[in-house]
Amino acid sequence: MIKVAASILSADFLHLEKEIKAVEKAGADMIHLDIMDGHFVPNISFGADIVSYVKKASSLPLDVHLMITNPEQYIDKFIQAGANYLSFHCETAYHINRLVHKIKEKGVKAGIALNPATSLNVLDYILDDLDFVLIMSVNPGFGGQEYIEHSTEKINNLFINQQMNDIEIEIDGGINDKTGKLVRQAGANILVAGSYIFNSNNYAEAIWRLKNV
Repeated sequence: MIKVAASILSADFLHLEKEIKAVEKAGADMIHLDIMDGHFVPNISFGADIVSYVKKASSLPLDVHLMITNPEQYIDKFIQAGANYLSFHCETAYHINRLVHKIKEKGVKAGIALNPATSLNVLDYILDDLDFVLIMSVNPGFGGQEYIEHSTEKINNLFINQQMNDIEIEIDGGINDKTGKLVRQAGANILVAGSYIFNSNNYAEAIWRLKNV
């Protein structure tokens, strides 16, 4: 089943609660929150406080993506704030296995995020322990970027390798009805979309298209 995670990075923050309720009503399955610290990626977004506010505003699962250095220092804060899915970048962590198990011990789904140029090989000795893998199909930091084409092959290779593990494959970056079809055929089942949804005139139609490409 295809899940759509609406990324609030592209929402109108002046009316954030209204935007969250609108995408929930429109059929989104999850709310995606990009946490950026200005170090790992060249942008700053928001922290655990905003996550806790979103948790109060929505009954949907919160998909928290940590694009930060030293994620081990902040895991507990984001779990306490209400994360249901929590991913961090392997490029920023020294003790991946330890962090993954720490997340899972708290009853939260644990994921590893990979930048576009990061090989799937880094998952060789941790894949069996993961609940999901988040593949970035743009270089992280800003919304509205174009999909990087080799991401499709990367998704497909991961799908082939993980079929026995029942791991979810999430894709984030440049997702619309056209690229959504590509990644769905390749094996992704969680599609993160921000500008495609929030810049549309009809959230429900945009989400329906992603689920039915």
